[in-house]
Amino acid sequence: MVERVSDIISFVGIGSNLGDPVGNCRRAVELISSINEVNVLQESSLYRTEPVGFSGQDWFINCVIEAGTALSAHSLLEALQQIESSMGRAREARWGPRTIDLDILFYGRDIVEDDELVIPHPELHKRRFVLAPLCEIVPNFIHPVFGISVKEILDSLEDKSEVEVIKRPAT
Repeated sequence: MVERVSDIISFVGIGSNLGDPVGNCRRAVELISSINEVNVLQESSLYRTEPVGFSGQDWFINCVIEAGTALSAHSLLEALQQIESSMGRAREARWGPRTIDLDILFYGRDIVEDDELVIPHPELHKRRFVLAPLCEIVPNFIHPVFGISVKEILDSLEDKSEVEVIKRPAT
């Protein structure tokens, strides 16, 4: 597919720790790829990651995708929430177990802050499980609020939680 000039490059974090987390993450990427006006451009490796914020749960599988989209940030959020719902996501406990979690990390270089959506994702600069896969695919992407690269954020991160590559993307 040819990328249109109007496409915004966005990055989406994907995570799961219930059921078949690897399968859930792969299915989420497939479903995101099927959204009209969304073109998945890159996918990070899959990472096995230690839970953060609520430790009494199974470890997660996480990855990040880069996608071009002609959707607005809010329309992209709505489409991702529909995928979460279709995959059985129940919002019960903050940072708790989940079938699938889809977060818009960046939407171009836009900064969005309203009742429904905050972009860049307000916690990404604190989370190794997001920064490691993001850095794998776009280490030099500049955070639009902090003005430094994803790699610089990862290199200075205080979060020492365990994050390990388990599966490289197919090439």
